[in-house]
Amino acid sequence: MTLTIPCGGARPPERRRRQLLQLLGLAPWLWPMLTGAAERRLALAFGALPPAGSVQRVLAAGYPAAVLLYCLAPQKLLGWPVPLPQGARELLAPAQSDLPLLGRLAGRGSTMTLEQLVLLAPDLVIDAGSVTATYRSMAERVAQQTGIPYLLVDGRLEESAQQLREVGRLLGVAERAEQLARYAEQTFALAARLRAGGRTRPRVYLARAADGLETGLGGAIHAEAVELAGGYNVASGLGRGGLARVSLEQVLDWNPDFILTHNQNFYAAARRSPLWRQLPAVREGRLYLVPHLPFGWLDSPPGINRLLGVRWLLALFHADAGIDVLATARAFFQLFYSSSPSEETLRGLIEPA
Repeated sequence: MTLTIPCGGARPPERRRRQLLQLLGLAPWLWPMLTGAAERRLALAFGALPPAGSVQRVLAAGYPAAVLLYCLAPQKLLGWPVPLPQGARELLAPAQSDLPLLGRLAGRGSTMTLEQLVLLAPDLVIDAGSVTATYRSMAERVAQQTGIPYLLVDGRLEESAQQLREVGRLLGVAERAEQLARYAEQTFALAARLRAGGRTRPRVYLARAADGLETGLGGAIHAEAVELAGGYNVASGLGRGGLARVSLEQVLDWNPDFILTHNQNFYAAARRSPLWRQLPAVREGRLYLVPHLPFGWLDSPPGINRLLGVRWLLALFHADAGIDVLATARAFFQLFYSSSPSEETLRGLIEPA
């Protein structure tokens, strides 16, 4: 399709540009290309966004978006899209720990209908994570059919600071967003400094599923924190993105320095298994159960909660860097989750029985 943009004289005002896009049926993510914007935007808007600061009721379309909203503007979050893990609510601010379960709007297995969405009458829907054509198409359809504006945010971990700033401006909490964005930048600066210290990259295997034989490939969203913290994902050679099934023989051949798992059953079983104990990482206590409350520190969901996971990994990979994990967790909980768990509680999260 050939697009003709009026030329000569002053450029048309922003409203006329938006009307032109609507008339031509162009998607809003083309807007920066047509206006010549230099900065790639992470937040893609579908429908007319309310003025910054006027948004009071926000629906999180999925789990990562719910964490983003809880950290930025908890008072605007209508409810949780998925059931929270057992023990999570006790670690959150009281007002949000009692929020209802509303169901998930985005992704596979969505449980919320458009009728339910309209009845909830949010000022805005926000989703964070993948911005593939499938998710863009869904966001556009929801906005068109309900009249409720929809914001789709690129949820890559390395873009956390910009995510926070962009969404914070739209929600009218720019000052709060700046605090959190600076923490994200400091985290990545620390990771970059430690990666550049001439250290050997630790070889890491991500053990998923009850048998530990599902893993994230190179560049997978599940492995972002590991790679940012300077770890080498031993499954990188199998491909890019997504998950894969592997054999124990492959893991034995990789002989990782660290094995990380979110699965408590696998963690317990592997430590007793003669087969898994063939690996030095298991025999020598370098199999770690990743902390998962109130949200997963490395995944589950793949949101800004992973910033704490990056710090935890830096302490794990660089034992001589002097990172106090307990103090780090306490500061993160206070800043991002607006809660102050006891030292005993935090130790219980970091050091499983």
